[in-house]
Amino acid sequence: MNPIDSANAHPITEDDIANFLANNPDFFERHAALLATVQLSSGHGARAVSLQERQAELLRDKIKGLEQRLIEMMRHGQDNTAIADKMQAWSRQLLLAAQPQDIPAVITAELQKQFLIPQAAIRVWGVDAQYAEQAFASGVSEEAQAWASGLQRPYCGPNTGQESVRWLADPSVVQSMAVIALRAGAAPQAFGALVLGSSDRERFQSDMATDFLQRIGELASAALSRLRTPTAAPQA
Repeated sequence: MNPIDSANAHPITEDDIANFLANNPDFFERHAALLATVQLSSGHGARAVSLQERQAELLRDKIKGLEQRLIEMMRHGQDNTAIADKMQAWSRQLLLAAQPQDIPAVITAELQKQFLIPQAAIRVWGVDAQYAEQAFASGVSEEAQAWASGLQRPYCGPNTGQESVRWLADPSVVQSMAVIALRAGAAPQAFGALVLGSSDRERFQSDMATDFLQRIGELASAALSRLRTPTAAPQA
């Protein structure tokens, strides 16, 4: 077949050119002068630049992107370190509580202090008789206890008038809240609930991650086990 007819029957495509250059890395070594004549549109305007310039621009953009990712990674690392430090400070105060009846107040006060949470409250049921008259052990209906037991993960969202929001000091200003069920290990029934409230409607959102709140609940549950009756305490 005539070469011209063959070329017309099978025109060279951009993919053919790209494959040729990919499979012949020494092409521009054999045609070095071509590099100086190839002009490409710049990624930063309408002007034309040489192939080398365009490659340099792409490389600079790539480096800038990597630098931005590095900055973000460093920021996330610093944020995680700050959260870990606050969690350690909060946990330390729980361990330092001398009397079991002091633990609920320590939990809420330190959460407010360390994590800048405007309002926090806690209620515990099934406590030992000597703690039954404490404020944290009263004012919880059976419905509220059942609702807490039904939480498989912390509730985060708007204040919809749940009973638990009334445990807070000023429920009228609460726009968003989190409710964390307190459990003895993997027990299905909750023995208490921790409530966090904020006047910022964006503070606790329904689509937010709750892993951190779950860790808070696990530590608080372990600390509060000192308040429970011997028969209600978790088995080793």
